[in-house]
Amino acid sequence: MKLVELETQLSQCDACAFRKDCFAPVGWHGNPESPIVFVGEGPGGVEDQYGCPLIGPSGQLLDRALWAAKMTRDRVLTTNIIKCRPKNNRTPDIAEASFCAQLWLEKELSIVHPKVIVALGGVALHYLGNADMRITRDRGQWFRTAQGYDCIAIYHPAYLLRLVGHDLVKAKWDVYYDLIAARERAEKLAPGYQFMSEEPTKLFTLYKKRY
Repeated sequence: MKLVELETQLSQCDACAFRKDCFAPVGWHGNPESPIVFVGEGPGGVEDQYGCPLIGPSGQLLDRALWAAKMTRDRVLTTNIIKCRPKNNRTPDIAEASFCAQLWLEKELSIVHPKVIVALGGVALHYLGNADMRITRDRGQWFRTAQGYDCIAIYHPAYLLRLVGHDLVKAKWDVYYDLIAARERAEKLAPGYQFMSEEPTKLFTLYKKRY
């Protein structure tokens, strides 16, 4: 199966209650040949409108961080644990996250088979790692997922948007160095792959049709 086939199946999903409160499921974006996959939490309001993961304010911050770390969204793959926006953007619990991820994320990963996964925030870390892990304690540390992928967790960009002053500066540097570590490991495991295009990816232009 290819991602385009899986996307058709995803568009018809109504397996959980989240589906009734969103416009439509939000899949993934990027290059299916990428050795690195970024896994966030789930779509927010902007993502639900445009049908693209991480396109809203937190996604725009991620784009800038990726650019600083010499990566662009068209050369990596970005996705989420859950595919439908929860009502009022609430955080999914572990059971809800696992239900959706086992339906869709696991299939994505089996198709792409990445060398490296970057878990964005606590929800992704809990699913890809375990429920006892904490983003503030375990970010920047490598671990193996249950499926055997090399994974590193970093702060979700939405978390950075809530910080100010010294805490924000420190968190941004942590994210930068974690992204560098992720890219360097992916480069070793997939030598020759180009992680960066000459210009940032214009996501709003690419996804304006759904909006």
